[in-house]
Amino acid sequence: MAAVKSQPTRIVIVGGGYVGMYTALGLQRKLRSGEASVTVIDPQPHMTYQPFLPEAAAGSIEPRHVVVPLRKVLNRCHVVTGRATKIEHSRKTVTVSLADGHVEEFEYDVLVSALGAISRTLPIPGLPEVGIGMKTIGEAIYLRNHVLSRLDQAASTNDPELRKRLLSFVVIGGGFAGIETLAELEDMARYALRYYEGLKHSDMHWVLVEATNRIMPEVSARLGVYTVEQLEKRGITCYLDTRVKSMEGGRVVLDDGTEFDSDTIIWTAGMKANPMLRDTDLPLDPRGRVQCTAAMQVVGLPGVWAAGDCSAVPDLSRTEEDPTATCVPNAQHAIRQSKLLAKNIVASLRGGKPKDYHHKYVGSVAGLGLYKGVADVYGIRLKGVVAWFMHRTYHVMFMPTVNRKFRVFVDWTQALFSGREVVALGQIHEPKAEFDRATKS
Repeated sequence: MAAVKSQPTRIVIVGGGYVGMYTALGLQRKLRSGEASVTVIDPQPHMTYQPFLPEAAAGSIEPRHVVVPLRKVLNRCHVVTGRATKIEHSRKTVTVSLADGHVEEFEYDVLVSALGAISRTLPIPGLPEVGIGMKTIGEAIYLRNHVLSRLDQAASTNDPELRKRLLSFVVIGGGFAGIETLAELEDMARYALRYYEGLKHSDMHWVLVEATNRIMPEVSARLGVYTVEQLEKRGITCYLDTRVKSMEGGRVVLDDGTEFDSDTIIWTAGMKANPMLRDTDLPLDPRGRVQCTAAMQVVGLPGVWAAGDCSAVPDLSRTEEDPTATCVPNAQHAIRQSKLLAKNIVASLRGGKPKDYHHKYVGSVAGLGLYKGVADVYGIRLKGVVAWFMHRTYHVMFMPTVNRKFRVFVDWTQALFSGREVVALGQIHEPKAEFDRATKS
């Protein structure tokens, strides 16, 4: 007689982003009652759909609609709000610093490493002090309020040098995140200027700095050139093959000798593997990612799986040309990997064989502001309104839950008829300031 398990299989998912949430969602749909317990660990109680962050920052989408509450969606899973600090597979434990400050260990039978990448920074003088990231919903909200508050201050000052500094906006990094953030914020600021007396579009100085000789390497070189041309037509200065030497005190110094002052410096120059993985006994590649098979099983560790930005999953669509090719870290792969990962875990629990992940990269779409975009899908290159529509259609398709799809669609419809919102809610960054003044008066 086969032995009967005394308790359900304990599945622990470290990370509640694309991979973590979608994998947990797939597991709670496929697992039989009592077959396994699923625990999701993440510092935030929500998953952020990052492709929509630029539109949230620009006022086209309500920020709350870009995030998905984990506890609401994963109603058959255990959601733990805390930061995983260590994984010891030799003991099958995950050490977590919980939201209230205490540390706890979680034991597992099956582990899923679904950690997201973090911003890759460089030792540039001034970057830690003045740089602003664009990876979380908090940063998107902050950027929106920050840019609009610069317009308020510029309209109030009589100092031409201060106004020039306030109206200088810099984005460092020419990948998708940088280009879409730059284009959406510039579009928002241009729209907002109609409500500011004494300010005109030519007063603003928007700058893109990219260290390589092209932007958005995921699309064709021709579309990259087209995108630069469109940005420059909007008065945006693009520095390609250029690096930032320093930005101390907001004084931006480029390696071609260009110098200018800016009060808004946005850093989107790449990502790197989560450093927490160094505090694990999982096998890592030279880039700090978890080494995996094509079925997303961690090499040499039965019962351990990984997918997403911090995993080195072989890209079977390219391994004939390059045997070392791995899937690039983007939402397209992360979402598709997680859906197969849930099936593979269930199959493995039931004695089946997991399937290899194979997905040929179909292309990319990018929004460049309202009614503007570029698309390179299946070799078909599109520009303008059609590409912009494809961008929105593609991402709303992959937005989790019908609830969030509907809310985003309503936001877009309202913006279509009533225009962008141009209200800066800067008080949220100092919520007690007015009350403190009242108590001292």
